[in-house]
Amino acid sequence: MLKRDISTPEPERDILSQSLMRAIDLLGELAAKPATLDELASKAAVHKTTVMRLLHAMEEKRFVVRDEDQRFMLGSKLFELSSLALEQRDIRKVAHPHLAELNGRTGHTVHLAAFEGNEVVYIDKFESHHPVRMYSRIGLTASLHSAAVSKVLLADMPRSRQEKIAAGLDYVKVTENTLTSPEALLAELEQVRIQGWAHDNAEHEAFVHCIAAPIRDASGAVVAAASCSVPVVMLSYEGLLELLPDLKASTEAISNDLGWISHERNSA
Repeated sequence: MLKRDISTPEPERDILSQSLMRAIDLLGELAAKPATLDELASKAAVHKTTVMRLLHAMEEKRFVVRDEDQRFMLGSKLFELSSLALEQRDIRKVAHPHLAELNGRTGHTVHLAAFEGNEVVYIDKFESHHPVRMYSRIGLTASLHSAAVSKVLLADMPRSRQEKIAAGLDYVKVTENTLTSPEALLAELEQVRIQGWAHDNAEHEAFVHCIAAPIRDASGAVVAAASCSVPVVMLSYEGLLELLPDLKASTEAISNDLGWISHERNSA
């Protein structure tokens, strides 16, 4: 049996709840645009003095701040809290339901990868629903010059860092399509940056090809990549590309959950 909290009288709790909801409503108004006390009070269901009292309390705690024209706007405390909230969101945990759904829709192997130090590592995997399975597993590293997930992650880096990494790779030609020089890799990274996705066109294993798309955090930085991998005998390259809209929808949904707002959503 649950014990009733009697530390605060019920009428007082109701008043506190109402004040909290009103403060949240004010923050919602200020999220749309800065406003003066009079402008906020004109939209509120309470007296102007109540609105002023709530604003002063939030100003004291840095939830709101005033500019030189005495307009209230969102304060630095909200930025601080939002940053902490995003830091607590583990990419693998956020991505998992979206990638599980992608795997269910396509039936193909789905990977999640991210940089760990100087290596790209697979941090999650969803197995194909078909008899042919990928050798890859969670914890294995991905080739920096041939894996689609690696190309996506490298493409977001500054050009100087790309050049340094490309110059230090050992370009082992394992298939007819493997990139074999820093120049070839850098050219492909530029293409990936422009088009917003990457492929591994049977470059690492002759019998497997793959597409990958970026996952972004609130700042817009690429923090991970997700991919669909399919045996060549099951799907042609043209058929593989037909999976791209599904893949990009999933990575964009993950990015949105991490706080990223795409240009499309921003202009909607």
